[in-house]
Amino acid sequence: MRSDTTLRSAAHAAPVDGGAAGLGHPDGQTRAAVVSLLVEDGPLTASEIADRLGISAAGVRRHLEALADAGDVETSSSGFGRAHRGRGRPAKWFQLTATGRGKLRHAYDDLAGAAMRRLRAVGGEAAVEEFARDRVEEIVADVVPAQESGSVADTVNEIADALTSAGFSANTRQVGTGMQICQHHCPVAHVATEFPELCEAETAVFTELLGTHVQRLATIANGDCACTTHVPLHPPPESAQVPSGTTTTQASDAQPASARTQKTSRKASR
Repeated sequence: MRSDTTLRSAAHAAPVDGGAAGLGHPDGQTRAAVVSLLVEDGPLTASEIADRLGISAAGVRRHLEALADAGDVETSSSGFGRAHRGRGRPAKWFQLTATGRGKLRHAYDDLAGAAMRRLRAVGGEAAVEEFARDRVEEIVADVVPAQESGSVADTVNEIADALTSAGFSANTRQVGTGMQICQHHCPVAHVATEFPELCEAETAVFTELLGTHVQRLATIANGDCACTTHVPLHPPPESAQVPSGTTTTQASDAQPASARTQKTSRKASR
């Protein structure tokens, strides 16, 4: 029998992008349980994992191979001080890689959510909005605004590169007369579901960097498969452009309703 405790804890320790087998699928649940054991007690051998989960060693190796192919698990000839017993080849130990650990939800979402709720209780909505904005501005701090580079497309690509460096796995694509920034992973998706200010701050800062209206078409926090932001390459009439430092409500006609709750921009005061 599988350990119910292990499977429950796996829901927190599972990789965010669980691959083809999600947590609702039996394979996804088992793979999440394997990851959970490696988090708690790794490195472990396939036989040890099989014994704890109550499944065959062959089945465990299949999941370990899938995790290794994804770059989440690696092998080691050492069990961190545990001596090899018996005859034959030394056991192969499995442990999470830095990449694998970086994908873990674990309890960090709960901690981040609790911190955000405390921030809102102490400082109000303005404190949450300011934190969200500071976070985005730090991510794109090295991006050259389109008004300086002279190219909206170049700035779009720089934004995508900055997001990727921050763990958002972003790329760009040409769509009609515009471009789209597609974020295929969001490290804070579960927190952003409760605090849409995180998404709204992105939209506001992108708007200012690009000097043109942008439209958030989809978000992972809202259940979509990616966060998609549309950027027109042909700027609107000069009177309709959004210069850096203006209130984001002036650009509300090009943004989803959730983004219209952003009241002011603090960029000009810094």
